[in-house]
Amino acid sequence: MLNKKEIVMSGIRPTGFLHLGNYFGAVKNYVRLQDEFECFFMVADLHSLTTHPDTKELKQNVERVLAENIACGLDPDKVALYCQSHIFETSELYLYLTMMAYKGELEKTTTFKDKARSQPDNINAGLLTYPVLQAADILLHRAMLVPVGKDQEQHLEMARTFVNRFNHRYGDIFPEPSAFNYGEDLVKVPSLDGAGKMSKSENQLATLYLSDSDELIRKKVMKAKTDSGPTEPGMAKPDYIENIFLLMKLVSEPAQVNKFLEDYDQCRIRYGDMKKQLAEDMVRFISPIREKADSIRNDKAYLKAVMEKGAEKARKSARLTMALVREAIGLNYY
Repeated sequence: MLNKKEIVMSGIRPTGFLHLGNYFGAVKNYVRLQDEFECFFMVADLHSLTTHPDTKELKQNVERVLAENIACGLDPDKVALYCQSHIFETSELYLYLTMMAYKGELEKTTTFKDKARSQPDNINAGLLTYPVLQAADILLHRAMLVPVGKDQEQHLEMARTFVNRFNHRYGDIFPEPSAFNYGEDLVKVPSLDGAGKMSKSENQLATLYLSDSDELIRKKVMKAKTDSGPTEPGMAKPDYIENIFLLMKLVSEPAQVNKFLEDYDQCRIRYGDMKKQLAEDMVRFISPIREKADSIRNDKAYLKAVMEKGAEKARKSARLTMALVREAIGLNYY
């Protein structure tokens, strides 16, 4: 059993809309973590500037991410739910860590190479040093546990590298953070067209967003890719059919899932009926989250109070860490 005092830190970028994959891959675990650990959950607005320099919609995006996370069950009284830009100590630690990051290793990161290919006219220094800022976010709270997906494991490994360099040079200040997901495989929610997973910004008609209307949810689910059905009992399912069953297992009653599994195995499945059932179950799952998030988003005073409370908790942690960091480096002249 993990010690309750262990610190968990994670963040989500305010770009695009939260979708079903975000919920089952991350937010659902956040809600579980908040009752067991000291949690810092950050809206990564500074990170978003590396790829979204136009900030006209940034405020409403931040408010939407906060509202949707709270609507999914995150409790601002239990966790530090805050905006990255509100914690000025982040920038100071980021600066110190850049002195320990080398150009060659940063250029080799998969995310930098991918982003550089996708935005060749905006290969900015922030994009290159993205893993350094991410390390600063984690180390600022001396977090031990970081719930991350496969795509972020390389960045977490770099954070451990910076920890070891700092501790070797200045003394043991930071613990090495490690990935944490309750020992379970992370849920990868497939897109409705059978091509990859749901995305915040791409393939929008094949992704179910937590803000989708009931009508749009039904429309998207009914367009999910199917075929003419199995031709012999016990026939293996193609990936796109397996995906529909996976989605159904997330939101439908087990008895319904078992009924359609049996129908498939006996070559009597009616995909139209299955998709109608899935659509209604998705509506029942998503609509309360959407309605609660809309209500929260419209309460500007409440959102302001949430951000202030979260920032206060995060700053308290950050100040303690930075006092140790400055002392270790030798930046205490009086």
